[in-house]
Amino acid sequence: MLHSAETTAVAPVAGPRSPRRHAARRAHAAPDELGGPLRLVVLIPAHNEADRIAAAVQGLWRQTRRPDLIVVVCDNCTDATAEIAAAHGAQVFHTQGNTHKKAGALNQAIAWVLPHLEERDLLLVQDADTVLDPWFNETAMATFNRKVGAVGGVFYGEEGGGFLGLLQRMEFHRYAWELERSGGKAQVLTGTGTMFRARVLREVRAARRTGVIGGGNGYYSLASLTEDDEMTKAVKTLGYRAMSPAGCAVTTEVMPTLGKLWHQRLRWQRGALENLRDYGWTRVTARYFMQQFLMGFGALCFLVYLTYMVTFTTLYGWPGFSPFWTAIGLLFVVEKTVSVRRAGPRAVLVAALMVPEMLYDLFQHAVYFTSLWGLMRRSEEKWVAT
Repeated sequence: MLHSAETTAVAPVAGPRSPRRHAARRAHAAPDELGGPLRLVVLIPAHNEADRIAAAVQGLWRQTRRPDLIVVVCDNCTDATAEIAAAHGAQVFHTQGNTHKKAGALNQAIAWVLPHLEERDLLLVQDADTVLDPWFNETAMATFNRKVGAVGGVFYGEEGGGFLGLLQRMEFHRYAWELERSGGKAQVLTGTGTMFRARVLREVRAARRTGVIGGGNGYYSLASLTEDDEMTKAVKTLGYRAMSPAGCAVTTEVMPTLGKLWHQRLRWQRGALENLRDYGWTRVTARYFMQQFLMGFGALCFLVYLTYMVTFTTLYGWPGFSPFWTAIGLLFVVEKTVSVRRAGPRAVLVAALMVPEMLYDLFQHAVYFTSLWGLMRRSEEKWVAT
């Protein structure tokens, strides 16, 4: 059983319809009180997420395959996150002395719940600012087999955020389109929503403790800025497949300002580069190294092209019509518009205009080179809340 200092009441397996009626009976209930041949437990790490936690929990209760237990992992919260989560039918786990952000909070919660799960049981980790598609759990569970160790979500941006929000939604739709074309092979087991076999998480921790993979002695790496990217490489290094089927859609927040987007993407990019540095060249990381190289090469080519066009136009005026390059440009526009068609007519129009996304690409290139320069200088990248 669990110590009362670690959890607060509330975990009605039947759902959120009457949490108070179940509170006394389920107070401080341990995970091993759950029944059923195959159990699904959800962990939602949250730091001051009072404005979003209700939607996240309600999205889980609306699943076609409901979780057996929803645990909101309150990490140094100073707002009403715990009370709101409990009122909506979740059990609350409070971290103790955690100074390692999300990864540290998850390590404490997983260490608490995993001993009560069988090898085949499933554990879903979901961000507090995310709402899962109602088919997520059912689709993910159907995707598992002996070779699949984890199933991640396909993330889409929520509405709002103005024109910047639209550009992010277009980016996410394009990523989902690429995933679909690759047969659902996950590049990253996104922190917005990923389901693991209990056995795989145990193997990850054992591999860290024996030095097969780095990142400390816990389940999630404490040394990485992007724990989800690092966990992807850990799972694949152990020989498992990581999948992101189309049915595992999640809706997550978009950054409302360039400043917030800059800090978010800088952390993502710097974390990805540091993870590759730490893992080195392996069978698993070879493809990721190539992706980073092509990203940098493409960014340089784009900058060279822009410099040439500006210089040529300034000195000689606008270049004449070229059927060949016009055809190439049209193919590029068609690919850009087709890949975001599911994002709606506004997205298609913006993609066809090209210029807004070119400016957005310049922003992404600036993030890439800033991250690369920081890595080369070995400067410390600090966590900035977004």
